[in-house]
Amino acid sequence: MIEEKKPAFSRSWDPACLGKSRVSRPSRLFVLYSFTMEDGKIMERTLSIVKPDGVARGLVGEVIKRFETNEMKIVALKMIHMTKAQAQGFYEVHEERPFFGSLIDFMTSGPAVAMVLEGDHVIAKNRELMGETDCRKAAEGTIRRDFATDIEKNVVHGSDSPETAEFEISYFFNKFEIVA
Repeated sequence: MIEEKKPAFSRSWDPACLGKSRVSRPSRLFVLYSFTMEDGKIMERTLSIVKPDGVARGLVGEVIKRFETNEMKIVALKMIHMTKAQAQGFYEVHEERPFFGSLIDFMTSGPAVAMVLEGDHVIAKNRELMGETDCRKAAEGTIRRDFATDIEKNVVHGSDSPETAEFEISYFFNKFEIVA
């Protein structure tokens, strides 16, 4: 009889990991987040979230359309509804900021769509496509300029660096959920 082995890791909201520093959190499973192609392109992966306001307003399709028309490939996607503890763990980097409480309340107010994007310099491309956090300062044609209603309800979240992308992707997805 062959015994099925269960993995000794979990990347999906492990409560034991909440509240620990990003630096001390060990990587539980190797996943490529950045690599160079033969043609010299720097292929990266990044996390993007359509926040609860974007989902409630029916903007998921429009956001995905903008990603795909800008050569960003979706390699993982799921609808989530974060608990307070999950949101606090995800946004722990902002724990000391005055907006932390309202950010947690907002991100737990309804479903969101998390996805992994892959492409040439995708982190910078995604940040440019999203626009400034404050929609009033965002450039014309960006997601936040076109759809955000205020600095908090700004429709999308995106990783800001390769290190952040690694943490954020692994917070919501395990390697078996990422299909490239």
